[in-house]
Amino acid sequence: MKILLDILLLLVGFAALVKGADWFVEGSAAVARKFRIPGVIIGLTIVAMGTSAPELAVSTAAAIGGSNEIAISNVAGSNLFNLLMVLGICAIIHPVPVGRSIVKRDYPVNLGITVVLLLFIGLPGLLGGTLVTDGTLSEAMRAEVGTVSRTCGIVLLLIFIVYMIFLVRSAKKNKTEEDLDATPMPSWKCVVFILVGIVCIVGGGEAVVYGAKNLALAAGMTETLVGLTIVALGTSLPELVTSIVAAHKGQVDMAVGNVIGSNIFNILLILGLSATIHPIGVNLASICDISYLLVVSLVVLYFCLSNRKITRAEGVFMVILYAADMAFAIVR
Repeated sequence: MKILLDILLLLVGFAALVKGADWFVEGSAAVARKFRIPGVIIGLTIVAMGTSAPELAVSTAAAIGGSNEIAISNVAGSNLFNLLMVLGICAIIHPVPVGRSIVKRDYPVNLGITVVLLLFIGLPGLLGGTLVTDGTLSEAMRAEVGTVSRTCGIVLLLIFIVYMIFLVRSAKKNKTEEDLDATPMPSWKCVVFILVGIVCIVGGGEAVVYGAKNLALAAGMTETLVGLTIVALGTSLPELVTSIVAAHKGQVDMAVGNVIGSNIFNILLILGLSATIHPIGVNLASICDISYLLVVSLVVLYFCLSNRKITRAEGVFMVILYAADMAFAIVR
């Protein structure tokens, strides 16, 4: 009976996350349109923040509750899902052109902070020689080999602030006339959508962490596996839905900006805030996931540079890469 209640709590939590993010994005995007902010900037900031809010709620709740493995594996899993599944499915539906600003400005930032994170969590364990173990593969993967310290968390938050300031200044210099003919949303409705969205996101995040952790213990699963699969998939649903809808409507700048922006938010804001609240112990499995994320980021960057777009064939390949990673995560 308790397992059924946990499953119900998990489903209700996911529903609240998705709907809350939807309301938050709609209200925030309406505010952004009033100030004539370009679509790519909306995708990188407002929409990315809204669709990353579930990850923020889940990882922060996990950090406060001491479930640190869920916090970091949720970020790694969500970023992998965003790059491979979200962009991959969008490309299968319609080839995704990649703007020059994304390739020259935002993607390098995404790649750079992934390298920085890997250096922060991977080097101490490798240099300390703590990766050696006589146990099984599963036990080796669980061995704690590094830490995302408070200092690291503060550094990530500072980078996030600098990046946001840069994007805001860029938005002011590149105002657009798009969507001015659309019926504007009343200011009071914008506020209601944003506030109700935040409440649903926070409440849903708490429900997901609680339900997922109980189910993991009942099934004998590790928190890392749960964070990488169930929680990451659930909290990435807003990115998937938002990007697919944007791609279908031809708003490719917003679709790509949403994915790259969300990944940057996940590492800088979410992981930075979680580590600042409580230092996060990192096991070998998480280091493998971040390393794979770096490799995948390089592959997707190659796709973006090759033809200035992600083709349908490349989209299929990206989805296959994600399926292979999930299969390995379950086996290990």
